[in-house]
Amino acid sequence: MAAYGLYTHIASNKTRSMLLLGGLFLLIYVLVFAGALIAEVMINGNGSVAYYMNAATRDLMKALPWATLGAAAWIVIAYFFHQKMIDAVTGGTAVTRQEQPRLYNLLENLCISRGITMPQLKIMDSPALNAFATGLNPRQYAVTVTTGLLEALDDQEIEAVLGHELTHIRNGDVQLMVVAVIIAGVVGFFGELFFRLFTNMSWGGGSWGGSSSSSSSSSSSSSDRKNSGGGAVIVVIIAVVLIVLAWLLSQVVKLALSRTREYLADAGSVELTKNPDAMISALRKIEGRGELPGATSAVMELCVDNPREGFADLFATHPSVDARVQALIKFAGGHDPGPLALPSDEADEAQPDETGTEATDGNAPPPLPSSGPWGHADGPTTPSGQGQATPGGPWTTPATGPWGQH
Repeated sequence: MAAYGLYTHIASNKTRSMLLLGGLFLLIYVLVFAGALIAEVMINGNGSVAYYMNAATRDLMKALPWATLGAAAWIVIAYFFHQKMIDAVTGGTAVTRQEQPRLYNLLENLCISRGITMPQLKIMDSPALNAFATGLNPRQYAVTVTTGLLEALDDQEIEAVLGHELTHIRNGDVQLMVVAVIIAGVVGFFGELFFRLFTNMSWGGGSWGGSSSSSSSSSSSSSDRKNSGGGAVIVVIIAVVLIVLAWLLSQVVKLALSRTREYLADAGSVELTKNPDAMISALRKIEGRGELPGATSAVMELCVDNPREGFADLFATHPSVDARVQALIKFAGGHDPGPLALPSDEADEAQPDETGTEATDGNAPPPLPSSGPWGHADGPTTPSGQGQATPGGPWTTPATGPWGQH
């Protein structure tokens, strides 16, 4: 379903969510069929390809109700507990107006201005600059902001980031991404399970060519086992291909959500705040500083910026910051200040220079005495009663010429 505006985009996301849920069950059935193929080969390694296919089909029909119940149970668990799982990974904690008045007021003002139900506000203790929204319904919606973002951005930039996350909630992008994460989690779990089963199989002996007692069989039956063993090999290859395809499809599902949702969220933020420059400067400050240590890829895909890139950027879930900034300049009339350095970055760069000057500058001359051409005229003098001789040398002899005293 093509989306030509905000409301059609919202309707498109709801339709995609339903299709993705249907796709989840289809991928589960594919995995169950692949597992049935491997199980049949383990039970009887002397069958033909047609035998294994028919047997796996019968197994699939028997396991269909259980597979459906398992997928439905996974969805129910994710529906009610996904926020707690995310908080356990990120360490996000809910805050009140008294605890974070600045952030709370900014979010509340945006929600009031557009009649949006205010989501729960959470803080994540991390120096990274990032934020993300989660939830499947208005009672579950939450916006999580890192402490690093609060310290590095001003009020207008924070307001732009909050507008970005509110747009994700309003557009239905959050629900769509949570469903995609559920699909990837289910397929990844069962795919790993079947791969472990596959790698732990006993490839010698009974699984493929029968038991050791088959050595007493005739040469004709040995030839039949070789032929049937070839069928078992083909079936196992088919099962592995199905598992790999199911995993790849679960990843493509997330990419099929279209990275244009980030462009729309940026545009929605500008529509809420009427300040494209704030959104641009916020993106420039967040650029390259959004990595959340310990966060899974599923969490990073929900963030304002995901610095993790796939192979040749093909599997990147977010467009580049440059592309997003150029879109805001083109369609919202913003101005790009270019890559921005934070005060903390400048302090980190200056610290080694200040501490390393004295340590590395071993060829510098010794400190000059207070008297002489480099000292002050009213500097400290030697007390007359001590009778100390003034050391000679080029640094103590009064200099003549333009640098000396007149």
